[in-house]
Amino acid sequence: MSCGLGLRAWGLRLVSTAERPLPRCPTLSFSRRRTLATCCTLDLKQKRKKEKVLVISGPTGAGKSRLALELAKRLNGEIISADSVQVYRGLDIGSAKPSLSDRKEVPHHLVDILHPSEEYSVGQFFEDARQATREILENGRVPIVVGGTGLYLRWYIYGKPEVPKASPEIASEVYSELMNLQRDGDWDAAVRLVVDAGDPKAQYLASNDWYRLRRSLEIIKSSGSPPSAFQVPYDSFKEQINSKMSDHDDSFSADTLGENLSEDLDYDFICFFLSSPRLDLYRLIDLRCEDMLMGRDGILAEATWLLDTGLLPNSNSATRAIGYRQAMEYLVKCRQQQGHSSAQDFYAFLSEFQKSSRNFAKRQITWFRNELIYHWLDASRPLEKILNFIFDAYHDQTGNVVVPESLNFKKDISSHREISELKAYRTKNRHFVRREDCYVILDWIRRTQTMEVVH
Repeated sequence: MSCGLGLRAWGLRLVSTAERPLPRCPTLSFSRRRTLATCCTLDLKQKRKKEKVLVISGPTGAGKSRLALELAKRLNGEIISADSVQVYRGLDIGSAKPSLSDRKEVPHHLVDILHPSEEYSVGQFFEDARQATREILENGRVPIVVGGTGLYLRWYIYGKPEVPKASPEIASEVYSELMNLQRDGDWDAAVRLVVDAGDPKAQYLASNDWYRLRRSLEIIKSSGSPPSAFQVPYDSFKEQINSKMSDHDDSFSADTLGENLSEDLDYDFICFFLSSPRLDLYRLIDLRCEDMLMGRDGILAEATWLLDTGLLPNSNSATRAIGYRQAMEYLVKCRQQQGHSSAQDFYAFLSEFQKSSRNFAKRQITWFRNELIYHWLDASRPLEKILNFIFDAYHDQTGNVVVPESLNFKKDISSHREISELKAYRTKNRHFVRREDCYVILDWIRRTQTMEVVH
């Protein structure tokens, strides 16, 4: 069950203790005037209503986009995408981007705003998403932030570090230092350069993440310190939680304290994490990967377009995205073989695509398990019941968010049976089962990728 009730009650008890009536007297001592001022401040803080923002997250394949769309229709809302791939034009299938008809029915923000060759950072997302939030609220509508990119949502809710922006001169200097190394593909040498400059954590960056490597060097040259030297607002909230936990008995859970600390945030964030039993989620993900390969305009066609623009797999944010990286690597291999691919090669690619997608969902669940502001909901329950619950939670004036047992989803796997079933899990395809099931795709590859090699 959600801890929201205990939390809000605890918060109210603190206020009520501070607001005990003071005795009437003609003159007040300095200490009593000070106490009265404190009481008035607390009273004003209680009366000051913060604007509400809904946040819907969950692992890939959980159905959060559909839920957000239906919520927006009911609440007169607009959707802000918190998906690091949906920002790119042309990457529609692999990112499960909302359809044009859905976007026409409900306004969507931060979708199709960049070409795949461009980089997009969490800091830029913070600025763009907060601006969109303000505009939506000013228009009298409800902001609904939806996506599964954990760092995007963490910064959006808690704030971004005050890291200095590089001057044009420093940005140009850094570009010059790394340009030749990037052109030659010498990632290891570039990492050593940045580590020697003062950022030992650069060695842990994802391979070929040239944007973050450049940004790290820019920060060092601008401030003399590495990015890790700057306080992250979320870490401050975590420190407060640890402090509160040490000051109270076991009845105050981390979840309770996490939600209570949200009172210091810019908005009244009402956050939900939508998930399904792990086995069901894995099956859905596997089938969705298959679906993305169907038809002429599937993820392979989008990966072909990325290659045709001159991008290489795993070379920037867009080409590192799950699905696109695997598809591009597979097609590069096909092109090297003059458009030839065996059924075995295709099924190896599909298996890697499915496995990477499942692992990504697992990482998302692990990440959000530690995000204390979210209420977990069972995606396997009827959509109408989930919609009604969130609708009522948004309009509730008491501040209590209590997830009913029928909708509550447990964060941790406690059943030995479920653990055993997960270990024994094997993919069961729906479309690609026999060798001949992929012949249409292999023929498409032979025709399209051979042409690209010839030209």
